[in-house]
Amino acid sequence: MPVEITWWGHATCTITDSNIRALTDPLFARRLAHLRRRRGALPPHDAWRADVALVSHLHADHLHVPSLARLAPGTRLLVPRGAPRAVPALRRLTHLRLTEMAPGDATRVAGLTVRAVPARHDGRRLPIGPHRCPALGYVIEGEARTYFAGDTGLFDTMAAEVGPVDVALLPVGGWGPYLGHGHLDPALAAEALARLAPRSAVPVHFGTYWPIGMDAVRPHEFHAPGDEFVRLAARRAPQVAVHLLRHGERVRPEVAR
Repeated sequence: MPVEITWWGHATCTITDSNIRALTDPLFARRLAHLRRRRGALPPHDAWRADVALVSHLHADHLHVPSLARLAPGTRLLVPRGAPRAVPALRRLTHLRLTEMAPGDATRVAGLTVRAVPARHDGRRLPIGPHRCPALGYVIEGEARTYFAGDTGLFDTMAAEVGPVDVALLPVGGWGPYLGHGHLDPALAAEALARLAPRSAVPVHFGTYWPIGMDAVRPHEFHAPGDEFVRLAARRAPQVAVHLLRHGERVRPEVAR
């Protein structure tokens, strides 16, 4: 089966490769603190099914314990090294098989190899957190090599650290009217795409959650990032096929044979 990508919203995707399902940063909530889901239905029950779940960093919109608790017993869970100490609730998820990862680590999950790569992002459990854990991206290697960037800023060694990939899942926005340090906006994501030079790309981490009561504050930052990334990617990396998905849509991107 060719690799298949399903975008459920925000940074949550299902990557199916070699008939193995990897789920990224599971977030199955209608509301999270001051954020509410403004676009796209909640993922269906089938979205919770995974052989391995990948958590990129400790922010609550990426490491969401109630969503992780809904994963089936025996699901492999990869988290940044030190996460169980920084987020004690992880230790109560005894039905999951937890593995801590740091940049450069690799682990086998059935027929896939999952490799942790660096990200440039604050790895703390906000708003406070005495323990620092590395923010990660992951490269899932099976029939294809798929890069899930998590949350990251652009950095000089990104292409070298990630290595050659067929598909890149890149964040292009956020959940509020301003992006802080350690994020990619559409322009920076297009530059990352030019450096990585995959065959295909899917923009993620935009157009899903927004602060309650702030619908009229810089609404273009909610609505525009996906389309803007497509436009800029066509200029900066015209050789890359960019797939702009709606919530719940899936694509089978072209990969090297």
